Amino acid sequence: MNRFVSVLVTAVGESPRAGYGFRMQPAPSPIPSRAALFGAFAEIGMLGFGGVLPLARRLIVERRRWLSAAEFTDLLALCQFLPGPNIVNFAVALGGRFYGAAGSLAAVAGLLGGPVAVVIGLGALYGRFASVPAVAHGLAGLAAAAAGLVLATALRIAAPLRGRPGGIAVAVAAVLAVAVLHLPLWLVLLVLAPAGVLLNRPHA
Repeated sequence: MNRFVSVLVTAVGESPRAGYGFRMQPAPSPIPSRAALFGAFAEIGMLGFGGVLPLARRLIVERRRWLSAAEFTDLLALCQFLPGPNIVNFAVALGGRFYGAAGSLAAVAGLLGGPVAVVIGLGALYGRFASVPAVAHGLAGLAAAAAGLVLATALRIAAPLRGRPGGIAVAVAAVLAVAVLHLPLWLVLLVLAPAGVLLNRPHA
């Protein structure tokens, strides 16, 4: 985990904030405690049905105000570019921003602890009742709700791109490449990540 956080730090740069810093504007609220990180990600993990990114953005940006909307989008973009689940990468990065490896461990433990216990129990129940029609219909409804949550979050994450033509162009190209052309994700990232950096670099 230390190596993973170090990669994030190297990629984005250091700042004077505590722990592993990032070259971003200071968070709008005071630095959270380790217990607050654990509790916030425990809430995200237990209440983020159908995908946790919508709840994560609402809690971290709108309620706790640990990151601005632009900071959340930038950090999530970096985590999506790295291997592994996006929300786990995000927990590692955000916890590391404030307290280094200890903060990353607190955030990841909160995020995964409750859901792992719940999934083990539900997996046993599903194996027994999967053939019941009501269960199949319920899962179909959950899938539709999850798709709506992901779409709503995508629109909110894209909001900071307003006024940044280069970022909008890269976003549209990514949607076309993945959703229309069905290109491999690794190839899309390989081409569009450098293009995004070049198009959105600050002008001297």
